[in-house]
Amino acid sequence: MQFLRNNKPIVIHLINGLETGGAEKALFNLINGGLEKKYTNHVISLSNLGKIGPDIQALGVPVTTLNMKGVWSVLPALLKLHHTIKEINPDIIQGWMYHGNLAALFARKMTKCKSALIWNIHHTLYDIKLEKLMTRQVIRLNRLFSSSPDMLLYVSQQSRKLHENYGYKPETGFVLPNGTDVDKFSFSQATGKKIRAQLDVPDDARVVGHAARLHPMKNHPMLIQAAVIIASKSPDVHFLFAGKGVASDNDKLTTMIPSSIESRIHLLGERNDISELMCAMDVYCLSSSWGEAFPIVLGEAMSTMIPCVATDVGDSELIIGDTGVIVPPDNLEAFVEGIEDILSMPREERNLMGKNARTRIEKNFSLVAIVEQLNSIYADLLTEKQI
Repeated sequence: MQFLRNNKPIVIHLINGLETGGAEKALFNLINGGLEKKYTNHVISLSNLGKIGPDIQALGVPVTTLNMKGVWSVLPALLKLHHTIKEINPDIIQGWMYHGNLAALFARKMTKCKSALIWNIHHTLYDIKLEKLMTRQVIRLNRLFSSSPDMLLYVSQQSRKLHENYGYKPETGFVLPNGTDVDKFSFSQATGKKIRAQLDVPDDARVVGHAARLHPMKNHPMLIQAAVIIASKSPDVHFLFAGKGVASDNDKLTTMIPSSIESRIHLLGERNDISELMCAMDVYCLSSSWGEAFPIVLGEAMSTMIPCVATDVGDSELIIGDTGVIVPPDNLEAFVEGIEDILSMPREERNLMGKNARTRIEKNFSLVAIVEQLNSIYADLLTEKQI
């Protein structure tokens, strides 16, 4: 077994891409949160660097891109993957998401290396028909080969349950939730005032927030509908919505907003300062219809002492507990009611709920604790491989 750089085992993380999704953020957080102290990490992206690749490189972690795009790029990408794996000879190969899992399996088989193999699943499989046609085939292949990895790491209890119900092998399943950097995501009144001033939001306004890329499973139409209903009734409420595609030049979203309230529904697009934006919020909401496993953004909002209203997808209820409100997915009336219930609380009561939310994250889902759990998983797998 090969060891490099201060006798640390080598871990390769093989992931679909490095845009700003939940799995990509989770990978960055783990490496930045201490994984690099005990393990030498190397990230391989099936596509390109995306938004998060340079951030990982800035940590001193190498990132290899395979630039896989379209049928004609598959063979050159696989040849580059073969060469990279053979050259590094890792102790552990960890796949991330369905495509990355298959690539990780293929990488171990074609190089005949004795690496431990982990699959990491960041999705809930409510109904395979909701997935794209190609993704469905990849999910089925994952199921077919699910006995090959040494461990199947699920990011949520619900994710494990649904995948095992679909036929994924249960023997090596384990749940490792997303961790939250409670130092980065902490409330600052001064930061909140600064953000509100930048966005022309009054200090005494009540602010509802949301951060997610534009995707059908995130259900932005319901989110905008809820904002319009609440803003029309409550002139002091503002909405801060951020995420790739959630911008003021998106006609599909802006046409849903009456001109009389458009100044209070802020479509901010993709932002790199979500931790600061959250300091300006009084309520955070998650409107997703499906697909979520362990919404990392809930932990970030709760750590910033924001009460959350979330649809009952993935492990949202487990994350929030009694520190927020859970509503059925795709239920506009319940979603609006949940947000209004928290907005109508006296500020002191709402603040207490937010403090309890942070305590819950610190106790159950801190990044430090999750990194330690992953360290232990790696150590156990390496010990088994030596036997």
